[in-house]
Amino acid sequence: MNDIKNRIERLREALDEHNHAYYVLSAPIISDHTYDEMMRELQQLEVAHPEWADPNSPTQRVGSDLTEGFTQVEHQYPMLSLGNTYSEEEVREFYDRVARTLGEPFEVVAELKYDGTSISLIYERGRLVTAVTRGDGVRGDDVTANVRTIRSIPLRLRGEDWPERLEMRGEVLLPWAEFERLNREREAQEEPLFANPRNAASGTLKLQNPRIVALRRLDAYLYYMLGDGLPADNHYDNLQAARRWGFKTSDAMRVCHTPEEIMAYIAYWDTERHRLPVATDGIVLKVNALRQQRALGATAKSPRWAIAYKFQAERAETRLVSVDYQVGRTGVVTPVANLEPVLLAGTTVRRASLHNADIMGRLDLHLGCRVYVEKGGEIIPKIVGVDRSESMDGAPVAFISQCPECGTPLVRVEGEAAHYCPNEWGCPPQVKGRIVHFVSRRAMNINIGPETVEALYDAGLVRDASDLYDVTPADLMRLERFAEKSAKNYRDSLEISKQVPYARVLFALGIRGVGENIAAKLAYAHPSIDALAEATVEVLMQTDEIGEKIARSVVDFFAEARNQTMVSRLKAHGLQMALAESDDDGARSDELKGLTFVISGTFAHHSRDEYKTMIERHGGRNASAISGKTDYLLAGENMGPAKLAKAEKLGVKLLNEDEFLKLIGV
Repeated sequence: MNDIKNRIERLREALDEHNHAYYVLSAPIISDHTYDEMMRELQQLEVAHPEWADPNSPTQRVGSDLTEGFTQVEHQYPMLSLGNTYSEEEVREFYDRVARTLGEPFEVVAELKYDGTSISLIYERGRLVTAVTRGDGVRGDDVTANVRTIRSIPLRLRGEDWPERLEMRGEVLLPWAEFERLNREREAQEEPLFANPRNAASGTLKLQNPRIVALRRLDAYLYYMLGDGLPADNHYDNLQAARRWGFKTSDAMRVCHTPEEIMAYIAYWDTERHRLPVATDGIVLKVNALRQQRALGATAKSPRWAIAYKFQAERAETRLVSVDYQVGRTGVVTPVANLEPVLLAGTTVRRASLHNADIMGRLDLHLGCRVYVEKGGEIIPKIVGVDRSESMDGAPVAFISQCPECGTPLVRVEGEAAHYCPNEWGCPPQVKGRIVHFVSRRAMNINIGPETVEALYDAGLVRDASDLYDVTPADLMRLERFAEKSAKNYRDSLEISKQVPYARVLFALGIRGVGENIAAKLAYAHPSIDALAEATVEVLMQTDEIGEKIARSVVDFFAEARNQTMVSRLKAHGLQMALAESDDDGARSDELKGLTFVISGTFAHHSRDEYKTMIERHGGRNASAISGKTDYLLAGENMGPAKLAKAEKLGVKLLNEDEFLKLIGV
């Protein structure tokens, strides 16, 4: 019996970890199928052994995507999750169970299961008023400002025959093309890649800046209507009405009358889904008549009138040939498996990421062993297992201890998964990678590419970004593929780069952990490169979203003598090393110096991001959660009741936006 109890505890701990990775970090580490199998096993064990019941077990709650910094809104109708199945047999069981319960004819609507993040849209008098994530099923995050940037979601409904109040539920998605574009950009910046479009969509919807959300080009498909006075008494006709009103609904919906029709639909889309512009991971089956849906009811977690059939992830078996190690611009070493070519999900796979030493260790790889490969999100190849029935005679694959490029012993920071090479100035891929980052379009936008950077490095002409401004047309003409016109274009782009704003210059320097958003926050908080270079870890951590890790990275960057020299030379070449008046379009003061603010709710005069900027420009500090160190709660409309209660309990003073603007003299 102790073995069973230990198994229950291990499953609970593992599922809690996977819930955190999925819902909080948007970085799942196992497949949905594996997760569902673990959950099902735990449910069966808990039913068989009620003496070990635990109200905090993962089986007792719906996963949550609630996020600090967003107002929480309670759903009028709970947003339940669907039960999952992976076999035709279980689909037939669902159909038979519905037939037995209803005891009368019924229809089933089959539709694609879009792989994104769930959203609830509230319309009043034909206008979008609120957009809320699923959250914990009872309440979710108000992401209205971000949803308004999604062009496929109507802000006003067409026609006039819609109900006074209407709720549409659906899925926010990142199309494949945008997902690939976004991951290419993140790879170029050596940022972690999104595992699949679902996680990219979820992460995007939770960004605090709607302008960045708009750049991600999210899409949405709506699949369920709720409210009083609906146009029809069945699901299918309601969605046809929704299409007339301007909602994007699937044109792949089918009304099925028999299990055979359902199976034919599943078989068709198991293949055809690969042609779609967005990710799908299964089929949803819903009883069509709303009256019958109400009769069937729901459990605490799932409706009894619907089920999701999940497609099996496409898997192929091949042989591991070798493992390479790539060094990025920040020194992170990534292992990559070379495979015997294998066809997977319509493409030939020859390489697969192994991510880090921990994942390699868990796989226990040997050269020549047979491995199973899947495409994470059906696009990123990954090794998910090893065929242990085959011989494992090849040499075991162990993570390297020295840099493959320069031979320097690798280091691993405590608490991090990655190994990196500390020889940042003598390791060629790091040096060239930082220069490529510096010239990239979103940084300094200098008119050369990685091949030219490599040629300049190999010719001994550049060793850091400041050397680029000393390269002459004559130097370039000695390189292959460079003519007089291309040399002139390069020099012209160098001159133009001298007008790039200070915040982008900070981003271009390639400080570890400082992306575009963090660079902008640092620029406004420390309006010159000299001020930033003098800031301590403690001072830097007063800046919104800057934790100890990034603060220490900034301090370490400016403590390095070669970085100091490079920055001085860039300054001498005329780059913008301070905030220009045109960048700083707001007044500054020390009115809020030493004060910490939390912002909650929606506002009439300015956006939340604009208020955050004002707080920083006037010497204050933004925080995401209320604590004993919070001085003021800037309270807007529809503020979450939990935040208000906590503020009152801790004695935090509330300010409305007019009082706040008066406080800073606006």
